Amino acid sequence: MGNPIEIISDESSAAELRALAASTRDGRVVRRLSAVALVLEGESPAEAARLNGMDRQTLRDRVHRYNDEGVAGLYPRAIPGRPGTLTDEQMDQLRTMVLEGPDPDVGGVVRCAAPICAMRLSPVGR
Repeated sequence: MGNPIEIISDESSAAELRALAASTRDGRVVRRLSAVALVLEGESPAEAARLNGMDRQTLRDRVHRYNDEGVAGLYPRAIPGRPGTLTDEQMDQLRTMVLEGPDPDVGGVVRCAAPICAMRLSPVGR
């Protein structure tokens, strides 16, 4: 069997983690905080993981992040995603079109739709 889970960070006590969990709205973060608090209180990692709906390996990963980054390591990280395809100038044009709304004199349009916005955007940078 592997090495036991050891929490080396002394950033927060179990009571502080539970108080933070009570004020957090993200259920994933609440489960992570609660599991780490249980381990701090001496609960077995298997039981702490089971009580919080995760397996031991997931709890082990969370404890490592808690040890490395503190409480911030228990929050989800931002995923960068795909970069935008519009240039800055096109984004400014789109923002202006959306804020101004449709022009009922042009084509009788009373609501803005994506194809209409796309037709009005200049092909800058493509």
